[in-house]
Amino acid sequence: MRILLWHVHGAWTDSFVRGPHEYLLPVLPGGGPWGLGRAGRNWPESVREVALESLDAGSIDAVVLQRPEEIAEVGRALGRQPGKELPAVYLEHNTPRGNVPSTVHALADQHAIPLVHVTHFNALFWDSGSAATTVIEHGVPDPGYLYTGEFPELAVVVNEPVRRGRVTGTDLLPRFAGAAPLQVFGMGGDELPGHTGLPPSRLTVRGDLATAELHRELARCRVYVHPLRWTSLGLALLEAMHLGLPVVVLATTEAARAVPPEAGAISTDVGELVRQARVLVSDPGEARARGLAARQAALERYSLGPFLDAWDALLDDLVSPRFRKSRILVPAHERKLP
Repeated sequence: MRILLWHVHGAWTDSFVRGPHEYLLPVLPGGGPWGLGRAGRNWPESVREVALESLDAGSIDAVVLQRPEEIAEVGRALGRQPGKELPAVYLEHNTPRGNVPSTVHALADQHAIPLVHVTHFNALFWDSGSAATTVIEHGVPDPGYLYTGEFPELAVVVNEPVRRGRVTGTDLLPRFAGAAPLQVFGMGGDELPGHTGLPPSRLTVRGDLATAELHRELARCRVYVHPLRWTSLGLALLEAMHLGLPVVVLATTEAARAVPPEAGAISTDVGELVRQARVLVSDPGEARARGLAARQAALERYSLGPFLDAWDALLDDLVSPRFRKSRILVPAHERKLP
């Protein structure tokens, strides 16, 4: 299939584009949220940057929507209405905001576009009304067992920790820094030292590293800490588990279901998590044993194969005969490429 989608969530897209299809990512000269394209990612050749306005609407088999505004944008640019004239699915990455758990989803109570949640927690807490709803859990490419744990430090991956504040548990970082020094990875962390008051001996801001380098550096830390209060299940957490790090995790949102206790420590008691982080940092053998349990859990629940299989099944359903009456059918060899 030829699938249109915007580059909205880089880590999720990194898994999705490893399927057997052709993936079309809109690109604009200035990039930005509507034109990131590949953004320099090391993705398969089947991922193509396209100018949305030049696409042959009849050559697209399906669109994966990730923002409500994309529905109108696809209709405007391609002249085909998602869900009616173009097979479409809406992927919701996030937990609801506002009046939780009564927040009504933007696609609730419509029947043209199925709604996919990435976690069972999100499906439970969003009010999706009568919209057709399913869950396709995350799957990540296995980076392999890279854990060394040579640094008696705590790794954290979070984007824009100062702006997002309590959502990402940024206020909890000084407490964890009392157990061991922190290495914080991700975008927008430059203001962390001033915001937290932590000295260089307790906090190192590592920045936004390329995936392979991030995995290598994470694996050198003794323990991974996931202090996020109210976000969807973090793919960085799943990657850390795949790498073989023991994980210390707030038992909130989907993490409570995804992380078994033997993988490290999971609780809503921050004091207990800090104590467990200190124990794991001081006991390399226990840290390694729990990291192996974390890796096994991640491989069983969040491998790439089942994720791609689930999406293939959904995409096959999307392009079933019920859509074909309104599609512009053009033989593959005659399709105009952008």
